[in-house]
Amino acid sequence: MSADGEQKRKGLRVAFAVSVGFTLAVHAGAVLPFLGPLFAAQFLLGSSRPMPPGKTIGAALVILFAGIAMMALTDLLGERPMPFLLILGLTYFACFALQSAGRGGPAVFLVLVVSIIVPLLGILNKELASSILSILVAAVVSGAALMWLAHAIFPEPVSPRSEAVAVEERPPALLRALANAFILLTSVVMCLTSDNLSAAVVIPITVASLLGQLDVAASARAAIGLVFVNFCGGVLASVAYAALLLRPSLLSIFLILLVVALLIGGRAAARSKDARVFAGVLTIFLILFGLGVSPLPGSAAESFASRIAYVAAALIYALLLSAVLWPPGEEGNRPHQAALKPNVDGP
Repeated sequence: MSADGEQKRKGLRVAFAVSVGFTLAVHAGAVLPFLGPLFAAQFLLGSSRPMPPGKTIGAALVILFAGIAMMALTDLLGERPMPFLLILGLTYFACFALQSAGRGGPAVFLVLVVSIIVPLLGILNKELASSILSILVAAVVSGAALMWLAHAIFPEPVSPRSEAVAVEERPPALLRALANAFILLTSVVMCLTSDNLSAAVVIPITVASLLGQLDVAASARAAIGLVFVNFCGGVLASVAYAALLLRPSLLSIFLILLVVALLIGGRAAARSKDARVFAGVLTIFLILFGLGVSPLPGSAAESFASRIAYVAAALIYALLLSAVLWPPGEEGNRPHQAALKPNVDGP
């Protein structure tokens, strides 16, 4: 079984899940149509094999319980900034520590996403706060269903030489995790002082995504390249949204997402250090494009350009603060996805 074939099948699964899931979510009138496809993409990129049912249920429950905990935290302490931000910061720190140790797989990033979106929605949009749980449940269920459906349509052949590769776990880089938590928490605080909910969702998720990618940068030039590549994801979302406005329909949404997901998802499915970067680009694209077609308050057309500017600001902000706050003597432990990957080398 070749690595190229495995990458192709994984890319096809991601493209299928993203395009079909997103289109169905828009058709159903989902407030955040990008959440389910985003969850599915993270699950699919985590492994070439479908997650076992027990692990799938476990990951879904972790994400769901994280959302419930964030809802309770927002309800109880939303009017008391100091304890609210302290617990939120500790949550971010725990997620970044797990990422640095190579533990938790894609569920850790999804918990970060939930821990960003739920407090922002709960504080900045009181009308939407009551439906956060239903939104989250629908996203988790649809993400898991899309993952299994994609594997059913594009199955991974069983090879007699396929072996489970042990996940390399390292001691957590606690100082770096603490710095990342501070950077992300600061971006959330800035967004909580803004009335622009659409922009508020984009900024911290972009920050969290880039912080998870910076370990692959071996130099300042490479780090700047990461910022540029991620910004291109925002520009691509803008171009895609402009194309949608020319012929707005569910078919157009499906075709646009299929093409983009094939281009980006294939790179994100590769076995290379750049895969995590393109997974981040896909995340930014889905969020920006999803907010454009979302029924959230505000004019999508008028605010789309401002969202691109916010993405650029978030990327530069995360890069500069990480350069200042990351401890120079602590080597970042690159997150390793908990996945079963075939051994394609000969015996």
